[in-house]
Amino acid sequence: MGGGEGGQEKSFNFFQVLLEGSIAGGTAGVVVETALYPIDTIKTRLQAARGGSRIELKGLYSGLGGNLAGVLPASAIFVGVYEPTKRKLLETLPENLSAVAHFTAGAIGGIAASLIRVPTEVVKQRMQTGQFKSAPNAVRLIVAKEGFKGLYAGYGSFLLRDLPFDAIQFCIYEQLRIGYKLVAKRELNDPENALIGAFAGAITGAITTPLDVMKTRLMVQGQGTQYSGIVNCAQTILREEGPKAFLKGIEPRVLWIGIGGSIFFGVLEKTKSMLAERRNREVRAVKDE
Repeated sequence: MGGGEGGQEKSFNFFQVLLEGSIAGGTAGVVVETALYPIDTIKTRLQAARGGSRIELKGLYSGLGGNLAGVLPASAIFVGVYEPTKRKLLETLPENLSAVAHFTAGAIGGIAASLIRVPTEVVKQRMQTGQFKSAPNAVRLIVAKEGFKGLYAGYGSFLLRDLPFDAIQFCIYEQLRIGYKLVAKRELNDPENALIGAFAGAITGAITTPLDVMKTRLMVQGQGTQYSGIVNCAQTILREEGPKAFLKGIEPRVLWIGIGGSIFFGVLEKTKSMLAERRNREVRAVKDE
């Protein structure tokens, strides 16, 4: 990954990069979600709570199974789209604009993955806040009561949060790796990739917390009419709860995304490396025949 890759590989097999990216992304997404789901649940309940409501600490893995069914394909789609898009942009743009390539590829990957991410997030957060007991039941009742569009509740706020998040996180991560490799004059090892991933995740998580609060409020309100949209949600929160409410859940969010970034990028790079080694062995075997 990084700008150096774009300079060294002027051509690439699009479908191979897409497939390997999908496998690596799906693997990384499932590992992160399983490991950190309880922190995410606490964060959601903190953000959804109004006033002095108590935070329930039972059922912290509520909705994990259904969520993994969405996280796997969403993560696979994101990285599967991100990797070839990034490579193509790095080929097209000047080397000094590598950050633009990484930022743009992150946004495009986020748009593609959002078609699965949003329904997954809606079901997950409704279950985390105790509205439903199982994912299939949640999907069935949401569609019955709110229509298919109910699965895409808060879609605008989701994009408002996730597109900047994806673009910023991957851009920070890739640029830090480029700078680190220039200083170290070598490829990075697994702990180094994980540390850079944690740093990128924590920074991005903190920056996007206000957007995440609004997204959570819009997604969990169901058929409620407390908020009519993103702007109204922001105005209502500011008027009723003050500016501090936009930072609700920032501690578990930064912790969750920082640790998540470490695991995600560590697993992502390791999986990509293993797939590349396997591919190289197969190429050598064919040449030796």
